[in-house]
Amino acid sequence: MNSIDPDAPILTIAAAAELAQMHPQTLRQYDRIGLVKPGRTLGQSRRYTLRNVAQLVEVAKLSAEGVSLVAIKRILDLENEAVSNRQRIRELEKLVEELTSKQPGARVFAVGDGGTVSLPTGKRPRKSNAMVLWNKR
Repeated sequence: MNSIDPDAPILTIAAAAELAQMHPQTLRQYDRIGLVKPGRTLGQSRRYTLRNVAQLVEVAKLSAEGVSLVAIKRILDLENEAVSNRQRIRELEKLVEELTSKQPGARVFAVGDGGTVSLPTGKRPRKSNAMVLWNKR
């Protein structure tokens, strides 16, 4: 059985509210203030993802611990940014793999705090904050 895409907007507000153990009106309020933003159908009905439900559960947990909604929104914004960045990194790694496999002998470079260095094929830079680039031949 295939796993469900956590970013697929498949849940109605009633289903998402039930999974998050919240009242649907709470989800509407969170949407209005931009805390958890569901997708929309062509008719503008809300459609929640499994990731949205996980965020709603996290909101309830943080709120119960006394964290303000403003702070929770910032936390969720940062988590969403991290998810987006990880996805972009995977896309870029796939692109690098495709380009280097199509061009045997292509040179790969690492750019970091210490400048630019040439790397042998298949070798990764030592610093975790390095950016990997390549040149087309």
